[in-house]
Amino acid sequence: MIDLSTDYLGLRLKNPLVPSASPLSRDLDTALRLEDAGAAALVMYSLFEEELLAEDAMLDRFLLHAELGHAEADSFLPSHGKFQNGLERYSSHLHQLKRRLEIPVVASLNGVSPTGWVELGRALELAGADALELNVYHVAADMQATGEAVDARYIELLTELRRVVSLPIVMKLSPFFSSLPHVVRQIEQAGAQGVALFNRFYQPDIDLDELCMTDRLHLSTAEEALLRIRWIAILHGRTRLTLAATGGVHSESEALKLLLAGADVVHLASCLLREGPDKLTEILAGMQNWMEEREYESVAQMRGSMSQQNLSDPSAAARASYRRVLDSYSPRPGVWS
Repeated sequence: MIDLSTDYLGLRLKNPLVPSASPLSRDLDTALRLEDAGAAALVMYSLFEEELLAEDAMLDRFLLHAELGHAEADSFLPSHGKFQNGLERYSSHLHQLKRRLEIPVVASLNGVSPTGWVELGRALELAGADALELNVYHVAADMQATGEAVDARYIELLTELRRVVSLPIVMKLSPFFSSLPHVVRQIEQAGAQGVALFNRFYQPDIDLDELCMTDRLHLSTAEEALLRIRWIAILHGRTRLTLAATGGVHSESEALKLLLAGADVVHLASCLLREGPDKLTEILAGMQNWMEEREYESVAQMRGSMSQQNLSDPSAAARASYRRVLDSYSPRPGVWS
């Protein structure tokens, strides 16, 4: 019997497949179906700080201050009743998931200020989360901001939260750092237990008819896993952090490659949104069959066996690979003749 278990942020999981933050976790029945399909843990949809701030401002304007300037109208205002804000709704759903699921539940926080991260992180810990994913979705568009300042933003947020929260913390990163390994080392030193590679920045498009910018969700493709494979292969063995691969996993092929590169867990979202929970079962079965055919006894045995931890200079290896790839391409016969 193949041992598929793996460690994730200090948690022992039955296998490496973890549905990542997505709308799928908003529904309890869907979460239960994912667990039945083989999910080893579940990352909740992200809680956005600015949405909470906007909601509080609206409540303050339309309920608490509705009588300003009309004191005589105060007695005519209806009772506000019991109103749950966004944090209370998220915490309540987290509590419900924890009560019904047997697998670990990771809360996902997308904050915009150190104060917000600290307060919300503490609240999610009290709500019963097994771990906390910090999703720093920051597009560095300020021409005055240096690369060091962008890096510091991540570390400062993590440091502030680590000061008040004892939960395991995984930081979800973008690939857009001048020195990703250095940032990962700083994150480890600041007290995180893992990193998730990589966050997907959704790119705007232009409507040529209306001449306006448009936002459209594009699900990932399998080719996106290649970027994750490269960096996880570089980082494996050079950090004690949990390495979570997120983005581009659509079959057992991508999942296995990421594990061979050194990932501890593999996140799934787009393939589940497209094909439903049975896709998770299919990927898990495909992984087991492949491992059996090659006589692997465990995930631990195969994990990182294709990493670059024994290379003295991964940068030189990447450059050599770049040259080989460029030289390997030949146009189809007849295209240029």
